[in-house]
Amino acid sequence: MRDNITKKYSNGEITVVWKPGLCIHSTNCWKGLGSVFKPNERPWVQMDGATSEQIMAQVEKCPSGALSYFRNDAEAAPEPTSTTPTVEVTFDGPLVITGDIVIKHQDGTEEIRKKTSLCRCGQSGKKPFCDGTHTKVGFKS
Repeated sequence: MRDNITKKYSNGEITVVWKPGLCIHSTNCWKGLGSVFKPNERPWVQMDGATSEQIMAQVEKCPSGALSYFRNDAEAAPEPTSTTPTVEVTFDGPLVITGDIVIKHQDGTEEIRKKTSLCRCGQSGKKPFCDGTHTKVGFKS
């Protein structure tokens, strides 16, 4: 099942984690750093296409949290900090929530995310989460 897949891509310094089940196909990744994110190639993440700093900056622009990264050197990694959730109403798109988010599912399970996008158009097949359908139905805010 695609929702539970996790793929990792490393350049030795950082590792990019991709969870396709969370992806809303915003195209931010490949439009912003096409030398690394190449959706028509396999593997689609090519870590030698940019510096670690450029890759980290682009991954942080992922609105769904489908892309994340971590530093491979545990000593270089900063201590995780707690952040207050922030809600951004995107132009003609989802609500993007960043911060420490606890999601309580209907079945009683919980998960913690640092970023997620919630549907605003009402047409998502993954409600309450955005699946990118707003672009297909011409949602305007």
